[in-house]
Amino acid sequence: MKIFDAHCDVLYKLFKDNRINFKQSKQLHVNLLEMKEAGIAVQCFAIFVSPSVHPDVAFHAALYMADLFFENILKPNPELKFITRKEQLGLLKENEIGAILTLEGCDAIGRDAIKLKTLLRLGIASVGLTWNDANYVADGAMEERGGGLTRFGREVVRLLNENSVWCDVSHLSERGFWDVIELADHPFASHSNCYSLCPHPRNLKNDQILALMERESVMGITFVPHFLTGRDEAVLADIIRHLDHVCSLGGENHVGFGSDFDGTENTVIGLSSIKGYNTLINELLKYYSDIQVRNFLYKNMERRFPGRRGL
Repeated sequence: MKIFDAHCDVLYKLFKDNRINFKQSKQLHVNLLEMKEAGIAVQCFAIFVSPSVHPDVAFHAALYMADLFFENILKPNPELKFITRKEQLGLLKENEIGAILTLEGCDAIGRDAIKLKTLLRLGIASVGLTWNDANYVADGAMEERGGGLTRFGREVVRLLNENSVWCDVSHLSERGFWDVIELADHPFASHSNCYSLCPHPRNLKNDQILALMERESVMGITFVPHFLTGRDEAVLADIIRHLDHVCSLGGENHVGFGSDFDGTENTVIGLSSIKGYNTLINELLKYYSDIQVRNFLYKNMERRFPGRRGL
């Protein structure tokens, strides 16, 4: 079965050590060999600039990660195809994998729209407004103030609308989420779980999930144990619990997966790397029809991918 994974942090690991071999390194949860074994059809690769990076060099760090994407991931591996437009997804051949470049948090752009435009010109097709803390765009999910979009944040959302780019609400404060629902043409959650099952600030409450559904959007269930159970341990059944909950709200056609592989040290038992999708698929087929599982794994994400317009 084809898989569309909406979030991984391979680029951040390569940023920390560019000697890592993307093709088959066991240091990565996501490498090319295991992507092929799993049947990955589309993988989103996030640019994430850690708060430990000094603000003066944050934008350079983002550009460096973009260069790693082109030089270390795409260039040596012709079977990986850079995806920026929706129609390109339909052109992928059976042995090809689509690679989408995304931005996790706008800390790298400071309050400079030119920096965002530059990243969009490099082909970024999804932008998460915050990581956990506050920046010039909005407050993150872990910021106690819980503020929404700033004036600059609204400008950022307008830019994303103009370029038909996903506006990712994962990591965003609750107030910021509702601002995005009001203003963004293409809101979505790349890697978030259900607050009612695991009351963590990173997870989405029922009314937020329903709002994404009303906007004809999609959320990616993430495999981070702490967002599944509130602990450092989780099993496949915990993923299915969150998936079941979204479906119980009427979200069968509005849910997919955003693993967050390589963004977490702890992994779900039985799903320790990207090839573990095969085990997850077998488990899903015990409870859902073949068509439903195909929708969860690929079609729901593919259907909502807006496909950006060039600047």
